[in-house]
Amino acid sequence: MKKDNHLLFSKMSMKLTENDVTDERLFKQRRRFIKSSMALSLGAYFPQWVIASTAALSAQFTNRKKTSIGADLKPHSMEDIARYNNFYELGYDKEAPQRNASALKTDGWTVEIAGECGKPGVYTLEDILKFHTFEERIYRFRCVEAWSMVVPWLGFSLGDLLKRFEPNSKAKYVAFETIYDRKNPLPGQRRKILDWPYREGLRMDEAMHPLTMMVTGIYGKPLPNQNGAPLRLVVPWKYGFKSIKSIVRIRFTETQPETSWSLSAPSEYGFYSNVNPNVSHPRWSQRRERVIGSLFKQKTLMFNGYADAVAHLYQGMDLKKYY
Repeated sequence: MKKDNHLLFSKMSMKLTENDVTDERLFKQRRRFIKSSMALSLGAYFPQWVIASTAALSAQFTNRKKTSIGADLKPHSMEDIARYNNFYELGYDKEAPQRNASALKTDGWTVEIAGECGKPGVYTLEDILKFHTFEERIYRFRCVEAWSMVVPWLGFSLGDLLKRFEPNSKAKYVAFETIYDRKNPLPGQRRKILDWPYREGLRMDEAMHPLTMMVTGIYGKPLPNQNGAPLRLVVPWKYGFKSIKSIVRIRFTETQPETSWSLSAPSEYGFYSNVNPNVSHPRWSQRRERVIGSLFKQKTLMFNGYADAVAHLYQGMDLKKYY
């Protein structure tokens, strides 16, 4: 029997205010940032898409609500979050995405919506962002490589976005694709490490779950390029590679979509890839995780600590099978 989501949220955490998450200096200066005339003053600070879409930026800063999700967690620093991550499109070591971030051009961003829905089409970034109330949520982030961090994301529930495109009764899954220009590939895409573009997918009930986020920022600031600007997915109970970055295509499908890592190494990466300390990766244990910035490892939690909210989605399934 499904639990009420509001009860789950209150059980997971306690009350949180904006000041607890957003950098205090930025919080106080936010209105000044919005009212300033933009291009020169913001050019060095925010990604290019912000300059091209100041109305969308304003909406993020002003149309926001308080959230209690993750109030018991201490976020990592912006330096750690921006410096240490996987984004193979921009390179293969942990700091390559930050070094090569300028190669990702985000101005004029669009997202194609296709498949089993009533409102397919190509939507601008502003089309995607409007009508949403933005939230700051602090989530655990667990990489399949057995490291972890805590990130204060800014965004909105993916389900609220998907409903706008009117998925029909045949829409059982949602497929996502990352940017890929064959004529001008990003630095990491010049090698065939994966079959580009990067692809991911969710079952429809996973995509519509209120914990699943479409993310546009971190610490109240727009997403850095190396973290997946301007739009990325965050599914906090799954390994990090499921949280696809720099999304340009969303497709509703009747059948389970192919995903990049499952195609590349099917014996190591399954479609579901829920965080599960009881199922080892073929090459390492998942029982413990290295917390970035700490000398110590900690126990990995089932579903990354979100079992109360999501375990019902997998009732009757063999969790060892659905790695």
